[in-house]
Amino acid sequence: MKKEKENIAMPETEEGTVLFNVPFPKDLKQLKGMSPIITLQHYGINYIHSYGQDSPFFAGLANGRLLGTRCTSCGYVHVTPKLHCQQCGGECEWMELPKEGRIHTFTVCYFGSEEFLKETPFMLVLVEFAGAKTLMLSRLLGVDPSKASVDLIGKRVKPRFKRNSKFKPTDVYFVLTE
Repeated sequence: MKKEKENIAMPETEEGTVLFNVPFPKDLKQLKGMSPIITLQHYGINYIHSYGQDSPFFAGLANGRLLGTRCTSCGYVHVTPKLHCQQCGGECEWMELPKEGRIHTFTVCYFGSEEFLKETPFMLVLVEFAGAKTLMLSRLLGVDPSKASVDLIGKRVKPRFKRNSKFKPTDVYFVLTE
């Protein structure tokens, strides 16, 4: 005589999406006309990210300071920090950038990533700093994008920092000093 299998059931929980009273036709031929079931489910993950050699740059932003690096061999100043010089390969040291720069060029963005889509149009500038060989890409606030003109090139700007740092490059933005 064969032994009957036990009914094994998974435990029921109230976690996740729970549907009640899902309509179901008596006649299976009506299933083709059934509306799709639509649920809203939260999806999230935890992602561990290391800022590695750029950690001092982001710590600076969180403390209202804009940092770059200077080559200890040739003196080349990188606005976007580098561990080693892109000119000679020498080791670089951290330095604070000037409190003011100039607009090298700009663009008005009419489309953006999901994060900035609600803010379009917005302006991006390449900022040059005295003594630095590279430029910094950042947002320009306080200027109406519809009134942007080439007159902005060469204007002085100063960095501003978000009060609540997100440890992103967007923690710093620029405003006109004039």
